[in-house]
Amino acid sequence: MRTKLLHIIILILFIKTPCHSSSIKLLAIDPPTITADGNTIYCPQTYTKIAENVIITHDPSETATDAVYIQIASGYVNGQDILKLNDAYSASNPSIESFFYPSEGKLKLYNPSGALIPYTDFTEAIEAVEFFNSSATPSGSRSFSISIGIGNLSYLPRNGHYYEYVSSYGITWTSAKYEAGIRKYYGLQGYLATLTSADEAQLAGAQAPGTGWIGGTDEQSEGTWRWVTGPEGLENGGNGRTFWIGRSNGTATAPDFFANWNNNEPNHNIQAFKPNGENYAHITAPVIGRPGAWNDLSNEGDPPGNYHPRGYIVEYGGMPGDPVLQLSASTTLTIPQITGTTPASRCGSGSVTLKATASAGTISWYDAPAEGNLLATAESFTTPVLSTTTSYYAQVADCVSSRTEVTATIHTIPVLNITTTTVPLCETEKATLIASTNAGIINWYASETDTIILGTGAQFTTPALTENTTYYAEGINNGCSSGIRIPVNIIVYPKPDVTDETVILCKGSEAELDAASTGMRYLWSTGATSQQITVNTAGTYTVVITNQNNCSSRKTIIVSEHNLPEINYIDVNETTVVIYPKKEESYFEYSIDGINYQNSNVFFNAPSGLNTAYIRETNLCSTATKEFIVLVVPKFFTPNNDSFNDRWEINGLSFYPKASVKIFDRYGKLISILNSNNPGWDGTYHKTMLPAADYWYVLKIDDSETEKRGHFSLKR
Repeated sequence: MRTKLLHIIILILFIKTPCHSSSIKLLAIDPPTITADGNTIYCPQTYTKIAENVIITHDPSETATDAVYIQIASGYVNGQDILKLNDAYSASNPSIESFFYPSEGKLKLYNPSGALIPYTDFTEAIEAVEFFNSSATPSGSRSFSISIGIGNLSYLPRNGHYYEYVSSYGITWTSAKYEAGIRKYYGLQGYLATLTSADEAQLAGAQAPGTGWIGGTDEQSEGTWRWVTGPEGLENGGNGRTFWIGRSNGTATAPDFFANWNNNEPNHNIQAFKPNGENYAHITAPVIGRPGAWNDLSNEGDPPGNYHPRGYIVEYGGMPGDPVLQLSASTTLTIPQITGTTPASRCGSGSVTLKATASAGTISWYDAPAEGNLLATAESFTTPVLSTTTSYYAQVADCVSSRTEVTATIHTIPVLNITTTTVPLCETEKATLIASTNAGIINWYASETDTIILGTGAQFTTPALTENTTYYAEGINNGCSSGIRIPVNIIVYPKPDVTDETVILCKGSEAELDAASTGMRYLWSTGATSQQITVNTAGTYTVVITNQNNCSSRKTIIVSEHNLPEINYIDVNETTVVIYPKKEESYFEYSIDGINYQNSNVFFNAPSGLNTAYIRETNLCSTATKEFIVLVVPKFFTPNNDSFNDRWEINGLSFYPKASVKIFDRYGKLISILNSNNPGWDGTYHKTMLPAADYWYVLKIDDSETEKRGHFSLKR
């Protein structure tokens, strides 16, 4: 059996020359090439062929191979995506079987007996391979690489590179770098993989059959990670391309801005068995963190366990001098989705335009969520004339499961009804305006064009109004207006002008209360309906006064009963007089001359002699009087017969019949005795004029009063 491990087969042909001599010619076998069509749409949960029009060209001397590999190169979702041979094809072609590797997303086509399979048979088998996704809502796209080259390599259509996992238990990073560098694939130079993008990391890392070294290191400068292999390793004068600065909290750098470190990596872990720390990039074992993610290890790796080296990843492609190969073909299945819809609405009957966008494929419009009639094929769809809300369904390509409801909403134009458009109102009162509509809500405004909504609802209560005012109602249903706003006019009538009063009721008498507004209707709190009423008790009385516009005001009259004044007694101290009522009231006024009244009951400098005390109620309900006497003792007198102050006498003494006044000189000699019959002294003793001097007196009103002593001067 021929082996595919030979890239060049040397055929030694013995060709007879006319001279019967022989010569040896070396013929190189051209590598096979493959092309395929297959950029199609995938509908969820269907089995869809990934390729058609597959063409494999090959050297005439090499017509068969042992296996073909088809891999989901990008977008692979482990646990949902599978590849398999069509059931009908498998039933009729038992010589070709398939095996799917879920961890890699790769399908192998091969003969179970190990026999080689002609390329022509593989062409038909590849066209029978189907893709299936188990999710009802898959997304994105899937690219497939169909590889006919030797070995179980992965192919990334985006960059045309191949990836190979090489198992080598315990190999160091430096040995892996060397061994990867001497590997060839159909003339392509191998190198430790440089994973500069997410799809590379997915294909060569998460989908790789094992863990292993990759071409990143920070051995030149701690914390500065570079790709030092492959095309990236040739950059910067051979120092390599920087892709990460720092440790686990570091930053991916230009131009790729990509790194796939595992949780808390890199950490440059230093231990006794690795005193120099960790300076080499390695794809972590699948059981640790995220599948395909990286960590940093020492050159030898950790002792046997999850962090012990098990191999390395070789990448082929992109090196200077690499040949151009076509060992793989790529196809794509795009999973179309409705990515956005634009429903539409209108007011009243008519047509609307609905819109939808899709990730791929043509949009078709239907009138049912399944089956139904095809109405249009475009991103936009204009409905027929509609009178009610109707749902339509946008579908991508032939994927019925992608149908998405898009609603054409027909809003009813509201009809507004207001039974009373003129409302009478009494000033300072509120009006409740009422309207109705067949759909939506009612907004109330202050004018025909105002945008400020004063209230919403079938009823609107105005503020208290003092003048004629107009409000406007409009029906609104989901933005649809009832049309021109309907005015409601409020006619404001004045209320009767009233002033509250307080009326004084003199105790024991009557008071007349007056509503004070003529020609109106009256209703007193007593039940009376006349303009005036008479009351004889204190209290609060109200009267509702209603005018011809049926507007009412309430007047309050407080009737306050005042007591009649009575004098209890009068206290006289020389010229100071205090009048004491039997019951003191704030509305009492006091006087000692009947002319001048004051609020205070205390009077100073009262005249000597007989006086009258007065207490009156301020509203003149009544006045009480009582006489009192003020005795004023003169301080001096001048008995010189000028008819002015010729006698010394106490004015008012005549009102006290039991009173007596004894006058003494300075030696205590009794000079004269005064009484009510003899109230004055002329300055003589036995008709002899006494000299100017001070004289003393003893005053006694009656037997119950104490004596009052003092002195006065006789001046000549």
